Formats: sequence, C-alpha cells, structure tokens
Amino acid sequence: MSNNLITELRKITGAGIVDCKNALKKSDNNIEKACKWLRENNIIVSIKKSSRSTKSGIIYSYIHSGDTLGVLVEINCETDFVARTDEFKFLAKEISMQIAALSPTYVSRDQIPSAVLESEKSVYESQLIKSNKPKDIVDKIICGKIEKFYNQVCLYDQIYIRDLNGSTTIKDLILDTIAKLNENIIVNRFVRFKIGEE
Repeated sequence: MSNNLITELRKITGAGIVDCKNALKKSDNNIEKACKWLRENNIIVSIKKSSRSTKSGIIYSYIHSGDTLGVLVEINCETDFVARTDEFKFLAKEISMQIAALSPTYVSRDQIPSAVLESEKSVYESQLIKSNKPKDIVDKIICGKIEKFYNQVCLYDQIYIRDLNGSTTIKDLILDTIAKLNENIIVNRFVRFKIGEE
C-alpha cells in the first residue's frame, strides 16, 4: 500500500491515517471501495459535520510548571452542552499542551499567507539549484520539504505529542472527538506566551 493512496484517501474523506490504512487494506487498495468502507463503519460521519456552525465553545488556559510559559486557546463546538463535557475539556487541554510544547504558528494550512509559502519554496529552490538533479526530482523534494514545513508550523498537521507511534495528528485527534461527541469542533485561534520571547 503506497503513501500516495493513503494521502489521496485522506484528502477525499478527511479520515485519519490509521483509518485510511485499514480501509485500503479491507478494500484491496481501491479508493472508491475504501471510501464506502469508511462510510459504512461511521468513520467519516464526522466530516459531514464540518460545515455545521460552531458558535459555542471555551477558551482554555494552560500555564506550564515554572510559570514562564502559557497558552490561551479558543476551541469551538456547536452547543454549550458539548462545551461543558469532560471529553471536550480534555481535548482543549491536550491541544493547549501541544501548542506549549511545539509552538505552531498557524491553526491550519489555509491560514498561511501565500507570501510566506512562496518564500519557503524560494529558499528550498535556492538550496537545490546546484544539485544538478532533474526538475521532476527537485519538484518532489520541494513538495516533501513543504510538507515538513506544514508539520512544523500548522497545529492541525503536527503529530500529537502523546502519540509514540508518530501517526496521529492533531486533526486526527479532533476528528476522533467529533465522532465521539457528534458535533463539529474547530480550533479558532490561539496565543502562546513565553517569558523572554516576543
């Protein structure tokens, strides 16, 4: 099973990596059958909820021991009822700790200004200009570097700090919680403070 198939299925469904691997395995690497399997097993029910309005939620604060690092994060859901649940508060705590530990700059890829992305690509192109590699290889390398850039600066793309296998992203964690609570959930914004940093 190729990583390209997993990536394609994730783009179509928004399902997590592990779920996509399982779906492809069960459907002999057929994308259409894998989508059907995910629907039949209620794994992508949460994706349908992504268009629903999120006007409730909480602002969660996390202060790291030593009182020199803190995070405020706004996480939204559809109802006050869900916002008060232990599962929702647990998600907020985990996300705030993720922000404290890995210091993302943006919530998701679509928040990155095009000028920032172009600047990154330009840097990678400059690094590879003297490599004498064919253009298609250079393009693949740049795509890989951009993916790594997303993994560093976008909260949703970061690997969950408690996942020792390194396969669960924060987006996966949120999707799992959406499936459990049966409501759309988004991280709206966050701010991270550290003594001595501007």
